[in-house]
Amino acid sequence: MDKKYSQMSPAELQQEVADLKVKAQKAEQMGMINEFAVYERKMLMAQAYLMDPTDFRPGERYELKESVNEFFDIDYLNGIFAWGDRNGSGKQEAVPISVLGTRIK
Repeated sequence: MDKKYSQMSPAELQQEVADLKVKAQKAEQMGMINEFAVYERKMLMAQAYLMDPTDFRPGERYELKESVNEFFDIDYLNGIFAWGDRNGSGKQEAVPISVLGTRIK
């Protein structure tokens, strides 16, 4: 039985990220776009467990790593998820903290 990411040690999480990266690359090479997207999402989740949620603050704005000129305003944190809205849309959503980049001042 596989462990949940929340139960893995940092070393196990790093190995999981490395394994998922290889699987994602193979899926991309084979043109399996849906499978590639699943591995990418799993990687983001595993990476989030390697981060410290206290590094992110409610009321602050952060760049989104993979998106140009997009930002995320954090309303609150729940575990490894930041809840807030993207680009000032007012529509609340949750994103893993691993997708958040640098704080915008």
